[in-house]
Amino acid sequence: MLTWISENLGTILITIGLVILLALIVLSLIRDRKKGKTSCGCGCAHCAMHCACHEK
Repeated sequence: MLTWISENLGTILITIGLVILLALIVLSLIRDRKKGKTSCGCGCAHCAMHCACHEK
């Protein structure tokens, strides 16, 4: 088991890094959503779907 870990240490570390990065992105999106920010970064006033996208 220890041999397998040492042979694949680079892959394991990169995978852990990518999982952490993905978790940070998801947390950022959740925080932005709770604050009322849109995913596109601009206001909804000129969007064709502004009435259907967000309920008031």
